[in-house]
Amino acid sequence: MSDEEHHFESKADAGASKTYPQQAGTIRKNGYIVIKGRPCKVVEVSTSKTGKHGHAKCHFVGIDIFTAKKLEDIVPSSHNCDVPHVNRTDYQLIDISEDGFVSLLTENGNTKDDLRLPTDENLLSQIKDGFGEGKDLVVSVMSAMGEEQICALKDIGPK
Repeated sequence: MSDEEHHFESKADAGASKTYPQQAGTIRKNGYIVIKGRPCKVVEVSTSKTGKHGHAKCHFVGIDIFTAKKLEDIVPSSHNCDVPHVNRTDYQLIDISEDGFVSLLTENGNTKDDLRLPTDENLLSQIKDGFGEGKDLVVSVMSAMGEEQICALKDIGPK
């Protein structure tokens, strides 16, 4: 055998896909779908009947889960659509920096410092006010397709 040691440069993640395929006809309201490269929550689905020659078509209306923009797409119901892997994780808020980043405590005791404050004015003021009053706050972070954003807030009482 060889006495050489092999060193591998690790430059990527595990290679897990950011999306998975699902038949368009099986995607329902409140599910998720990728429209124009953006992860969306489906708010409306309508199916048109087949014509003389052709497929039934599904008309999806979705709201981008990060920007809240409305997007639409029409796909033949027998075709596959990309569905994003959407995860929601709760973290305890430790600190808010002056440059708009938050410091969060993960479940294993590490800190996560790469998230910005949300752009939603209502949520932003709730987080700042609650933090200013010294409350223990838990934020829900939604992640999909390599993006993360704070999407909700829970108050677990005073510190």
